[in-house]
Amino acid sequence: MSLARPTRTLLAALLLIALPCLAGAQGLPDPAAAPSPAASDDSGAPIAIADLTEDTDSRIAEGLRSIFAEVEGLGDVKVRVHSGVVTLTGTAATQAKRDQAAAIARRVEGVVTVGNAVERTLEVDSNLSPALGDITGGIRSLVRGLPLFGVALLAALVVGALGYLIAAQRWLWQSLTPNTFLAELVAGAVRVAAVIAALVLALQILDATALLGLVLGGAGVIGIALGFAVRDTVDNYVSSLMLSLRQPFRANDLVQIGDSEGRVVRLTSRATVLMTLDGNHLRIPNATVFKANILNYTRNPQRRFDFALGVDSDDDPLGAMEVGLKALRALPFVLAEPRSFAAIDTVGESSIILRFYAWVDQDQTDFLKGRSLAIQATKHAVEEAGYELPEPIYRIRIDDRRQAAKDGEDSAPRSPVAGAAPEAEDHAAPDRTIEKLVSEERGSAPEKEKDLLDTRRPIE
Repeated sequence: MSLARPTRTLLAALLLIALPCLAGAQGLPDPAAAPSPAASDDSGAPIAIADLTEDTDSRIAEGLRSIFAEVEGLGDVKVRVHSGVVTLTGTAATQAKRDQAAAIARRVEGVVTVGNAVERTLEVDSNLSPALGDITGGIRSLVRGLPLFGVALLAALVVGALGYLIAAQRWLWQSLTPNTFLAELVAGAVRVAAVIAALVLALQILDATALLGLVLGGAGVIGIALGFAVRDTVDNYVSSLMLSLRQPFRANDLVQIGDSEGRVVRLTSRATVLMTLDGNHLRIPNATVFKANILNYTRNPQRRFDFALGVDSDDDPLGAMEVGLKALRALPFVLAEPRSFAAIDTVGESSIILRFYAWVDQDQTDFLKGRSLAIQATKHAVEEAGYELPEPIYRIRIDDRRQAAKDGEDSAPRSPVAGAAPEAEDHAAPDRTIEKLVSEERGSAPEKEKDLLDTRRPIE
């Protein structure tokens, strides 16, 4: 037993000696040679704690004190450093100065972390002086930059004035565009381009082109918002532009726009003005006109009318058609070409409906008057030829008391309606009243809104 204790001691000593050798041979880490724990600063670079000696702390502290002494507003900041940890105390005039002190400390080599305990002072003098200094510096900078600002302003005025001078040449734009409205639109675009060019040039001289992007971006956002807000107005404006280019009608044309009918007085930048056939003014927004169906009666002066005439079901419809067409074609205002014709429309229980078609020249004949005279002449000719016009059939009962009254009635047939009188052509002459009113209004003093109708270009 006495030998066991020395043996155990010897084995332990040999083991302690062999462990470092075995660790080196097998590549295991040597506990004695292991690196000391490390810390990291805010930048992520490793900092060995073993290197953070008292000399290093002193060097960091002295360096920060020297820096703070040179930076305005940081002279009252106190510095304490221990093991690379910087603690800032004292006072600063503003929050910005307080943050600046911490930022400077973090950038010093060897600093592990920064504790910012600097308090902001609320003294009037310390807070007012920096503000007054900034204001004074801004005024001085403005005064020094006045000559450059004047040059930029002068250059912008020259470019803008040149653009406005070019846009004012109406004869040039009217010769290049089909109508006055489009000419004014092009001139306005030239003015806008001149203003933008002047602004860009001035900002380039002032070396403030970044501001231009901000201004244009804000203007774009505002433009989109306004576009949604006034989309009806924009729609009407674009429709006015398209109507001024297409010119679907002329002044004094008889047109039907949707359900509205009248003669065209003028086309403005906002609405189409019609004079209805009863002499009233009708203003239709151009957006409505552009989307509506437009029927122009004046574009082709030849216009066809039709009417229906019934005969008894026992009569010969072809014979009645021949008689009616002969009377219809004899009217002086009915055109020989295109030739008039008739057709059987419907066959009922007690009548056959015939439909007659004929053409008139609206420049010489009023459409409604001519149609009325044609119906009168055709009806008279068919009746004179012995064809009976159908009448409603009723089954009635007549008592004896009414028979005596019937016998006393004058049963003489009424005289037939006279045919078309020799002056039928004069009776069918067109009514020029509305046309004269439109011409007088267009010849009077022009309205504030200019007429966009162009008589130089054909109607599309």
